[in-house]
Amino acid sequence: MTLLQIGPHTVQPPVVLAPMAGITNAPFRTLCREFSGGKGLFVSEMITTRALVERNEKTMQLIHFDATEKPRSIQLYGVDPDTVGKAVRMIAEEDLADHIDLNFGCPVPKVTRKGGGSALPYKRNLLRAILREAVANAGALPVTMKMRKGIDDGHLTYLDAGRIAAEEGVSAIALHGRTAAQHYSGTADWDAIARLKEHVPELPVLGNGDIWSADDAVRMMRETGCDGVVVGRGCLGRPWLFGDLVAAFEGTGTAAQPTFKEVAAVMLRHATLLGEWLGDEARGVIDFRKHVAWYTKGFSIGSEMRRNLAITSSLDQLDALLSELDLDQPWPVGADGPRGRTSGRDRVVLPDGWLDDPYDCAGVGADAELDTSGG
Repeated sequence: MTLLQIGPHTVQPPVVLAPMAGITNAPFRTLCREFSGGKGLFVSEMITTRALVERNEKTMQLIHFDATEKPRSIQLYGVDPDTVGKAVRMIAEEDLADHIDLNFGCPVPKVTRKGGGSALPYKRNLLRAILREAVANAGALPVTMKMRKGIDDGHLTYLDAGRIAAEEGVSAIALHGRTAAQHYSGTADWDAIARLKEHVPELPVLGNGDIWSADDAVRMMRETGCDGVVVGRGCLGRPWLFGDLVAAFEGTGTAAQPTFKEVAAVMLRHATLLGEWLGDEARGVIDFRKHVAWYTKGFSIGSEMRRNLAITSSLDQLDALLSELDLDQPWPVGADGPRGRTSGRDRVVLPDGWLDDPYDCAGVGADAELDTSGG
């Protein structure tokens, strides 16, 4: 595999942790980095540009990086070129990160109804203006972007967006091979990733979608010619996947198949890290609850125990419940594969008249700049 170069940063193996709201905070990034031996690129949760510029308290916590995180990678969401430019300049001047990624892929209604996320690339001139302001204010920091194929099959934007990104000096592009309408349903279109790479051969193109194992990542690169992969839902409850990815790309080992005892130890460490990060053990364990189903998928636990694990509020309680289970259970058959959200949508929620003109920027107001971050 060739090296993935994002500005001055060499990413080897060419693997990136996808930003996921409420998931890819500092504790989870720490776990993934530990399993990878520090190799790869691990991106923060989505940070709203207006909240960053206004120094929102929650946002300032979300952009905190551990001293061992190199390079430090922030993903920004914004719809106003001026605000995006100010946020990028703030990051560059205050040395808050080493890499900036721009979100044009989020499909959730609260984002698209304001013209943001995966809705925004339909407005070509607005997309160009945002990218131009970001690159102009970034100084030496590389700016990348993550996007989807388009709004729906009748409104595909990824090829135009890729060309605009190349013309405006973006350092790399990541494409999730689904439309906003698909949300996370169906199968990711890897052919679209190949077409984008052919369309902008001068830029590194990263593929995203349906990477559930290290073998999937290697296969995507072989089949599409992309320069790297972005892993999202595949690592939910599986932070050791990044160790698998390193082993697969370097040819040094096989995929991990931890026993439940090993999984339980990771669960406790994850919950502990969350408590330390939040400054409150109970808050950390409560935040960890959403991870329980992902970690325990496939293991013989029982519905009642799953419910009990999902309502814990202390590390001692979590540890005691886990110790009641059969910790010698081997890695279960069928534990790999899809995790997380899988639903699609009948239509994408958009601002009124959004599809009338693919170039006119009217209709994007200040209320599209959310005042909080993390999705």
